[in-house]
Amino acid sequence: MARNEFSCDCNVIHQEAVDEVLGKMPDENTFNRLADLFKLIGDTTRCRILFALDQREMCVCDLANVLNMTKSSISHQLAVLRRSGVVKCRRSGKEVYYTLDDDHIVRLFEVGLEHINHKD
Repeated sequence: MARNEFSCDCNVIHQEAVDEVLGKMPDENTFNRLADLFKLIGDTTRCRILFALDQREMCVCDLANVLNMTKSSISHQLAVLRRSGVVKCRRSGKEVYYTLDDDHIVRLFEVGLEHINHKD
């Protein structure tokens, strides 16, 4: 591939295109929050937790068994995910059950998984 194969050699600025995109451009805080979300789910352990929770609601003990990890490790990761609004929990007696927070997270995870599986 040539070094500048994807460079634009034109001298014309397509002002309409530039104005359209600039008019829709989110603020810097939005991009920071989006990047933080992708960093958060960009961890292999957290991806495995998200996969399990995408299948069904689970407690820490069950997640620990599925992922072959300690309850402490799972609890730590769940706390990170919960603080960031990626998972939510409900209490039933002494048990705490976790699920993905909402349909946006479900879709984000499933579309990402579909994308990488489609590439294989």
